[in-house]
Amino acid sequence: MFGKIVNFFEQVKQEMAKVVWPTKRETVSSAVMIFVFSILFALFFFLVDRFFMWLMSFVFNF
Repeated sequence: MFGKIVNFFEQVKQEMAKVVWPTKRETVSSAVMIFVFSILFALFFFLVDRFFMWLMSFVFNF
C-alpha cells in the first residue's frame, strides 16, 4: 500500500516536470486581454439590453 502511494507521488513529480509554465509577461498579457474582453462584452450586452428595452416600450406604448 505504501509503495503505491510513493509511486503515485513519483509519477506526479515526473508529470509536473513536463509542465511548461507561462512567463510573467504572458500571464499579464492574458489577464489584460481577459479584462478588456470582459468590459467589451459587458458593454455589448448592456447596449443590446437597452435596445430591447427601448423596442419593447415602443411596441407596447401603442
